[in-house]
Amino acid sequence: MHEAIQSLFSFLIGLGYAGIALALMVEVIPSEIVLAYAGYLVARGEITFAGAVAAGTFGGAVAQLFLYWMGVYGGRPFLDRYGKYIGIQKKHLDVAERWFAKFGPGVIFSARFIPVVRHAISIPAGIARMKWLPFLIYTVLAIVPWSILFIWLGEQLGRRWRQIDEIAAPYVQPAIAAAAVAAVIYIVWKWRRRAAE
Repeated sequence: MHEAIQSLFSFLIGLGYAGIALALMVEVIPSEIVLAYAGYLVARGEITFAGAVAAGTFGGAVAQLFLYWMGVYGGRPFLDRYGKYIGIQKKHLDVAERWFAKFGPGVIFSARFIPVVRHAISIPAGIARMKWLPFLIYTVLAIVPWSILFIWLGEQLGRRWRQIDEIAAPYVQPAIAAAAVAAVIYIVWKWRRRAAE
């Protein structure tokens, strides 16, 4: 981790629940690392598991709402120009737009578990003017299990929480597979619904 980012991380995480939420809102540090460290704090007895999940869910949801509103008010031209400053690459945005156009709003949930489009998917939802409440519901439904998983892993790892990428791999791959299955079920359901109309 870069020294400046490490300093920011240390400062934010020292704020307890508020720091966890803020660290996830800033999105400079991967959510897996923030949540794993939150799990370490749970193991130390400094915060509660439920509180960590609540803070993780709140921070993650606010971050995605920010990207959603950028899509609503800034549109694609704005994001093509400034997206790189918030870690959104054009190629990721292209993929997210294609997914959203092809699969519709339901992809907001399943895409949260796919590394390439996890964050970028909020932007085409905003550009397409998806209603914010369903967007928020889909987002929270995905963020909650993601937060629980990484906080639990961080709690189990304790002082070894920095090894989260290595330890999480066997858990994340099934989550990605489950998200893909959910996406297929959603597509089939949507297709049948259209056919029945």
